[in-house]
Amino acid sequence: MTIQTKHDETPLPEDKIVFYELEKVRFVVKDGTGLDIAYAYEDLVFSEHALFIIQFDGQDCNSWNCWFNQECNAADRLSLLKSLTASANLNNVLLTYQGTFEMSQSEGDDEITLRFSEL
Repeated sequence: MTIQTKHDETPLPEDKIVFYELEKVRFVVKDGTGLDIAYAYEDLVFSEHALFIIQFDGQDCNSWNCWFNQECNAADRLSLLKSLTASANLNNVLLTYQGTFEMSQSEGDDEITLRFSEL
């Protein structure tokens, strides 16, 4: 999987192991939206239908970033964000809307490219 962002990120040291609370994300997503988790990769957790991605911030286990698929219409995006935020707050998590993402895949290639666009 290739991930492209519009900002530079400081990489974690290679010897640092970070543990994420995937079950907590699963609960917040299910409680807030009724959706399941489809896939998790490194610090990214993809919702069913790839409507949004939850990203751990790497510093605070109770602080998550949220990215919406650019194909998700604005009304649905707002509704999902409100529900996710309410559920996150009830579970002592700060959820921050960061922007949108676009997924692409070259024909005949198994690799998926993500392109994030910040607000």
